Amino acid sequence: MSFLNDLFIGLDAAQQEELQERLDLVEHKIKFMDKMPVACLDTSNNPEYFLSEEISLAGGMIEADILSAVFIIYYQPGKTLTDLMREVPAALNTDWQAVQNNRVILLNDDVNRERTAENAVSLIEDIAEMLHPGSFIFGHEGDKWIRFGA
Repeated sequence: MSFLNDLFIGLDAAQQEELQERLDLVEHKIKFMDKMPVACLDTSNNPEYFLSEEISLAGGMIEADILSAVFIIYYQPGKTLTDLMREVPAALNTDWQAVQNNRVILLNDDVNRERTAENAVSLIEDIAEMLHPGSFIFGHEGDKWIRFGA
């Protein structure tokens, strides 16, 4: 959690406590769930590791073998959901279990978004909701991310 500790520096105690409570809620719930194998890819199907820590804190584990990934998250800095919706269909392979099970997720990276503690915690919550639907509802689906049906 070192990257979060760095982001928490400079926040007042109330802000830190509120963000920590949100993280603790996610951590407590995922403690009783299996880690989900996740492949994080760019639109050229190259593995991306930008979100490894966030995925781990949200109850996932990075899966290098795309055939073994239960979920695929398409994420590329600077790409909007519209960009991803346009580019991802050509990148999908119907042999992948995540595609067969409709577990492909497009994640928006707002190029104007700062790397803050609030944004990092929100992203962890969103990824938890992606990987464990029904256990988490934070309300950003359709805005920051969408499930993509092949």
